[in-house]
Amino acid sequence: MTQDKAQDGKLRELLRLMACLRDPQGGCPWDLQQNFASIAPHTVEEVYEVIDAIERNDLEHLPEELGDLLFQVVFYARLGEEAGLFDFETIAGRIVDKLLQRHPHVFPDATLASFGRRGALAAEDVGSQWEAIKAAEREARQQDASILADVPLALTALLRAAKLQKRAARQGFDWPDADGVLDKLQEETQELQQARAAENSADVAEEYGDLLFTVVNLGRHLGVEAETALRAANRKFERRVRAMETLLQMQGLTLGELDAQQLDACWRQVKGSEKSSGK
Repeated sequence: MTQDKAQDGKLRELLRLMACLRDPQGGCPWDLQQNFASIAPHTVEEVYEVIDAIERNDLEHLPEELGDLLFQVVFYARLGEEAGLFDFETIAGRIVDKLLQRHPHVFPDATLASFGRRGALAAEDVGSQWEAIKAAEREARQQDASILADVPLALTALLRAAKLQKRAARQGFDWPDADGVLDKLQEETQELQQARAAENSADVAEEYGDLLFTVVNLGRHLGVEAETALRAANRKFERRVRAMETLLQMQGLTLGELDAQQLDACWRQVKGSEKSSGK
């Protein structure tokens, strides 16, 4: 059996498994209770578990996490099929058609058969071509023609901020370099301080949001993705706090027993140990 046939066989098996889980007579009671809305939070969770495995370089368990994510798509496909709306073939067909249309430099005739007659397009021009094609698609569907249309509201705030900024930047609405964003960051910090001085909680929240938005912009200009950088900072903070707890436990102490100066000293000790060990 060829690899393609084996993979196709496993996919058919997965689709059959899903049908069994949703079988009204012998299926799983939990799966039978689910709908599109109830599954959505699980999909978000599975996406982040995939990302977590990648960021921890846990390639051994990555196929398992990707399988969990694939199962989410299969679940949606089954729900769609039961409602007479679409099935897995519809989903696969839609993405194939979309990718063929959006890669004219790879598939000039928007068909798999046209692969190999590649047009000349530099890597840096692929993104702008992609956005131009998407804009044309929106116009053809008579949808919102704004450059900010279809940026999903469900994205995390950091990811959505970056995506909105990228869309605007493609139309020239952007700072020329990181220095301009750093100046803006100082301005937003001052405005936040003014809001604090005025003891206006609504203005403080608004200015804080502006500050975060500008920080995301700075990351974009520095070539750093804010969401990824913050997740890394979260992991580092957690690792160091856990190291502090371990260090103090050896001394019969806990974090709550230390004053601010002692906590700072312990933090610096852990931080110094990490740097000396090359972490």
